[in-house]
Amino acid sequence: MKKWNLIIDVARCNNCNNCFLANKDEHVDNDFPGYAAPQPRHGHRWIDILRRERGRAPMVDVAYLPTTCNHCEDAPCVKASADGAVYKRPDGIVIIDPQKAAGRKDIVASCPYGVIWWNEERKVAQKWIFDAHLLDQGWKEPRCAQVCPTGAIRSLNAEDSDMEQIAKKEALEVLHPEYSTKPRVYYKNLYRFTKCFIGGSVAIDRNAIVDCLQGANVMLTKDSGTVAEQRTDCYGDFKFDKLDRDSGAYTIEISHPCQGKKAIEVRLGESQYVGTVYLGGQGVY
Repeated sequence: MKKWNLIIDVARCNNCNNCFLANKDEHVDNDFPGYAAPQPRHGHRWIDILRRERGRAPMVDVAYLPTTCNHCEDAPCVKASADGAVYKRPDGIVIIDPQKAAGRKDIVASCPYGVIWWNEERKVAQKWIFDAHLLDQGWKEPRCAQVCPTGAIRSLNAEDSDMEQIAKKEALEVLHPEYSTKPRVYYKNLYRFTKCFIGGSVAIDRNAIVDCLQGANVMLTKDSGTVAEQRTDCYGDFKFDKLDRDSGAYTIEISHPCQGKKAIEVRLGESQYVGTVYLGGQGVY
């Protein structure tokens, strides 16, 4: 049977918050019996956008990560509520029954992702319902996908076997795979939020005139093994991405057939811009 999945491309999200606003517009002051009680006007972020800044000027990038209920195949919230207060539909959507879940604050703590909210006024746990009430009326996609101007969010109704192939083809990942919950929210380019980079610039000094050095060979090594290799672009820049945080000591080896070579030792904690490396006798700035 086909089940609903959400694919989020971190590289395409620009923090416009349309998804967040559409969810507020749909649920604040609106009651959908059997699906969800009205969402509070303030406090709840059923779709929340996290932010991470990497590097330092002039090599900085910012990534935005929309997060929400993952509609897990092995949902801990479903297991924690054996009375049916939380259940998974045949189409994969996980629903907190607004009547059966009344007073069940323990449901909030059952989610390892922290995406279930407590409505203090109505005394009920709540979360994003994949707009199941709209899909049941014939909508082709949830509102968050409909309103995304960059195509960062898209929904897909597919067989599990087909979704596995799509995930492999598009190099999709899930948040916290170590939780073993089998989420149905997948991420593309997640490395921009979870990984680090080492970058820098290469230049030469010609009679006090500084020029970017394009085409210099830059090799990143660790423990005497090559991690990656590339050439500097037209601005003299290089950037090695998808590195693990706190992964220790690296060596950057820069060489050019006409300008010599230089090696730099770097210890990686968070993303680093090592500055401008001058070939031909100058230093690093």
